[in-house]
Amino acid sequence: MYIPKLFEVSEATGREIMQAHSWALLISTGDTGAPVASHLALLWQDDGSAHGHLIGHMARANPHWKLFGGAAESMVMFWGPHAYVSPTWYAPGPKVPTWNYVTVHAYGRPEIVDDTKGALDVLARLAAAYEGTGPEAWTLDRLPAGNAEAQTKGIVAFRMPLTRIEAKAKLSQNRDLEDRHRVIARLEASDSQDAQATALWMKKVLP
Repeated sequence: MYIPKLFEVSEATGREIMQAHSWALLISTGDTGAPVASHLALLWQDDGSAHGHLIGHMARANPHWKLFGGAAESMVMFWGPHAYVSPTWYAPGPKVPTWNYVTVHAYGRPEIVDDTKGALDVLARLAAAYEGTGPEAWTLDRLPAGNAEAQTKGIVAFRMPLTRIEAKAKLSQNRDLEDRHRVIARLEASDSQDAQATALWMKKVLP
């Protein structure tokens, strides 16, 4: 990913973005070189390695998984808050529109989890991440005996050890402080949750 030094953020911040915005796009290539993409929920897991790994699953009917195990790495795109920035928000002068955003690209080779126990573990971790731990939280235990195992027949669970993580936060760092504060104020006043969240990120990177 093209990341000017001004917009580069740490891998630790990248992991935070992946955890907070785990609806992602997995992109792989086959022998023809044509890209194949799937929108998936992918969870980052800390396994003590340099970059950790992702876990997820897709429908078995989705041919994407048949590309796993190839020589080429896959890429996963995560995107956090983003918002349009109008030049009318800056101090007077000849300025142009732009887009502020936070994003992460993670790279690795997906590995199929081909045993039922491992697939159930992936499903349980995904459910726990999104359901939480309250009394109404759904778990695999709520399914009738044998049903969870049967469900795994229709999916392909996988893990993806990561070889690198690239994180970018383009948040008006190239503007002077007056303009940055003007943009923050306009985004905070917006009805858009994305705009408001972008304003929070802009505050994080203020000097």
